[in-house]
Amino acid sequence: MRKVLTILALAAAASLPAAAQKTAGNPIVQGWYADPEGVIWGKEYWVYPTFSDKYEKQVFFDAFSSRDLIKWKKHPHILDTAAVKWAKKAMWAPAIVNKDGKYYFFFAANDIQSDNEEGGIGVAVADKPEGPYKDYLGKPLIDKFYNKAQPIDQFVFHDKDGQYYIIYGGWQHCNIAKLNSDFKGFTPFEDGTTFKEITPDKYVEGPFMFIRNGKYYFMWSEGGWTGPDYAVAYAIADSPVGPFKRIGRVLEQDSTIARGAGHHSMINVPGTDRWYIVYHRRPLTETHANHRVTCIDEIHFDENGHIIPVKMTNEGVKRDKLK
Repeated sequence: MRKVLTILALAAAASLPAAAQKTAGNPIVQGWYADPEGVIWGKEYWVYPTFSDKYEKQVFFDAFSSRDLIKWKKHPHILDTAAVKWAKKAMWAPAIVNKDGKYYFFFAANDIQSDNEEGGIGVAVADKPEGPYKDYLGKPLIDKFYNKAQPIDQFVFHDKDGQYYIIYGGWQHCNIAKLNSDFKGFTPFEDGTTFKEITPDKYVEGPFMFIRNGKYYFMWSEGGWTGPDYAVAYAIADSPVGPFKRIGRVLEQDSTIARGAGHHSMINVPGTDRWYIVYHRRPLTETHANHRVTCIDEIHFDENGHIIPVKMTNEGVKRDKLK
């Protein structure tokens, strides 16, 4: 009965005018969406997720924008296989950056299983956050298994010295590489390597990195993506290449809320120490592997800079209008 009442309450909240809603509610949008990348462009929050369906149907990306975390606007089909001739299926896990007035949209496609298949990590470009995006290179940026890392789940990290890094990898291996200034290739590290492995203990996929108080926080997903053990863990280091020693989990299933919580990103409200974790989870009523929804909850740190484990909610976050 409690579960039914919760669902009814959330449905009622969703039907209220945006101005009357006190919290966003989780999930933040309707539909099956996973692997969300949350960013801020100007005075708007943006979320770029994977369309969560069978691999053969994962042939496009939608995006969502909000000024206050409460009301979200859908931007359909900002990129699809019609614009990327080499992509056939399994378009996954967007990562997006704004550089020199252009929006660069990194994505994985085709779920390649060997170096002999076409696919990997690509780049698209647009003049606006909502696109339309077009293929930037006409081919994948990364199409091989370096250090045994499957070329998926890319994140682009902008360091404080201006360097852009791509951090990526499935199959329990994670690489970092320096992107060229035009995002068309790579600059080797001082030791001559291009793809440096930074895999921490229990890493599976879904890397993310940010800086707080001068420290580099490296986060990832561990466990099986189809199972209840999917979770987010993290490490802290003094540089983007580590070494990263696993500290512990910060997001995992809650038997009263949802299962399969993981593959996240983080949003920091500019000029503040307010942080949000944007992630996907599988509703308790669902068993299908791809029945995943995108949610946002608050995230906090203790006095030592460690991340306090997240409490998943159905209510979601409060209104937070950007200034």
